[in-house]
Amino acid sequence: MAVDSEMLRLTMRQWSTGVTVVTTVAGGERAGMTVSSFTSVSLEPPLVLVCLNKGAYAHDLVMRSGVYAISMLGVGQEWLSNRFAGLEPNVVDRFEGLDVFTAETGSPLLPGAIAWLDCIVKSKHDVSTHTIFFGEVVFAGYDAERAPLVYHNRAYHALVAVEPSQT
Repeated sequence: MAVDSEMLRLTMRQWSTGVTVVTTVAGGERAGMTVSSFTSVSLEPPLVLVCLNKGAYAHDLVMRSGVYAISMLGVGQEWLSNRFAGLEPNVVDRFEGLDVFTAETGSPLLPGAIAWLDCIVKSKHDVSTHTIFFGEVVFAGYDAERAPLVYHNRAYHALVAVEPSQT
């Protein structure tokens, strides 16, 4: 018996994840979107993947450009997550007012993030409503002083260290 989409949505809300913004550039056009479907694939070669909805403009630009960047957000950057998730309807240009920078591919990287990855698409896989983009990491950087932004059950959270149990 198949699980319906609402049950899967409710169940997946219990999975905590870091918050990332995936950006790209093609022909001078920039796009970005908040993405929770991101993970490391391998260290040798350095590969990560993102899953992008085919209906998103950023998806089309990644298909055209063959590049994307990932900015991992930190505590205090909830507003950036909301902006790139399209939750601010008055914002037309999601990059407006941001002092972005670039690394190898020209894809925008967001200031103040805790980590950045710049990637060249090595393969892509069509999966229903999404495409999985496997990217070779050509630049990586991080700020170890910042705490990550975490998303769980439709709310933002900060991590709290837990002492190992004495069982």
